[in-house]
Amino acid sequence: MEYVSTRGSASALEFREVTLAGLASDGGLYVPRHWPQFTAEQIAAMAGKPYCQLAAEVMAPFVAGSLDFACLLQLCEQAYGRFAHGAVTPLRQLDAQHWLLELFHGPTLAFKDVALQLLGLLFEEFLKDGDRHLTVVGATSGDTGSAAIDALAGRPHVDVFMLHPKGRVSEVQRRQMTTVLAGNIHNIAIDGSFDDAQAMVKRMFQDRAMTDRFRISAVNSINWARLMAQVVYYFAAGVALGAPYRKIAFSVPTGNFGDVFAGYVAARMGLPVERLIVATNVNDILHRAITTADYSAQGVTPTAAPSMDIQVSSNFERLLFDLGDRDGAAMAGQMREFDQAKAMRLTPAQHQRAGALFTSARATGDEMDAAMRWAVETTGELVDPHTAIGLHAARSVALPPHVPVVTLATAHPAKFAPAVKAATGIHPPLPDRLADLLEREERFDELPGDYDTVSRYIAARAKVCADPIH
Repeated sequence: MEYVSTRGSASALEFREVTLAGLASDGGLYVPRHWPQFTAEQIAAMAGKPYCQLAAEVMAPFVAGSLDFACLLQLCEQAYGRFAHGAVTPLRQLDAQHWLLELFHGPTLAFKDVALQLLGLLFEEFLKDGDRHLTVVGATSGDTGSAAIDALAGRPHVDVFMLHPKGRVSEVQRRQMTTVLAGNIHNIAIDGSFDDAQAMVKRMFQDRAMTDRFRISAVNSINWARLMAQVVYYFAAGVALGAPYRKIAFSVPTGNFGDVFAGYVAARMGLPVERLIVATNVNDILHRAITTADYSAQGVTPTAAPSMDIQVSSNFERLLFDLGDRDGAAMAGQMREFDQAKAMRLTPAQHQRAGALFTSARATGDEMDAAMRWAVETTGELVDPHTAIGLHAARSVALPPHVPVVTLATAHPAKFAPAVKAATGIHPPLPDRLADLLEREERFDELPGDYDTVSRYIAARAKVCADPIH
């Protein structure tokens, strides 16, 4: 399998190098040259298989040429052996039509674990021969950072520099990052928003002063391997609910568009998806893009769902590229327009094609709280604010009653205990394995939201690499 950049001018790479590179050298994001296809018979045969076996089967076409099936299966068994539930991503029924797909049974209680536990092992597998070294630079609105740090702490060939917006993540999210004291982990709290942090990370991939010295890679969902691993649980949920003989709808709380793009990939691979519902909070750039073709940033409003407080959704570029006939030059032009004006319009073709599969809904803070109360009072389920936004969207979009609607439960409610208690009156406790989190020692550095300062900080601590990517 070869991978191409959404902006058309970077060299095509195979899976191993795409995983180690993260972002393409032209600033684009890597996507497979073609989408693998499963027949209805192949999808039907997935029913009842253990999650690790299913994961290896779904991902095998994407890693062809870089990993054999036996190695991939072994990595999956190692990655998901740390999850607290044997099903890894279990389904829970709420009522006659609605279901929760619980993605928070990993070590850091968020859906990011599903991808990042595997990504950490992929890094190790691809770096084990020789003295190659990665400098992983990431930006997090909360969950990516903790999941990446857990997956990469102590790994000998990797240093991690994780940027988070100071004061804009929950205390549990922050402490899950800052209490990991491994020598290869560097937490940086910056003055600014997640979008500011993400912009710095993207800039670093194009900064020759950095890329000529360090082999820089990414753990954000700009890294294709992240999305590849997330495609699996759409198939797991789909076949459990009757695919390929029945269409399934998914409601996905999203900020950076990675999780819902994984659903799009599953649909392109043959999973019968009725609708992908893009659920946003008041930071609603994706809702506006899908409903009116207006992709314009309007400033970030901090909310009780911080992982969705985003106005620059990196993975949306992957969708627009695919919907725009994979014209890299045209995509590069659209993204230049957005970078300059922080606004652009989808082309008529992009907007029409998106509307064939996607719909969207926006939740205010009051609607988010109401969804948390509905869940606990009606179904007995306590959900976090992000999942509540997904439930609000799922229940507000009209779908045929015979179509199951699966809301992705992206985080454990204890990660956002103050917001959950404010809405429901119930304080969700942390699982036993994290019960002492609030008493653990923290370590992090505070820096201004200035690229030069951050890049100097990283350059002073990262290991110079003999074979940088760029």
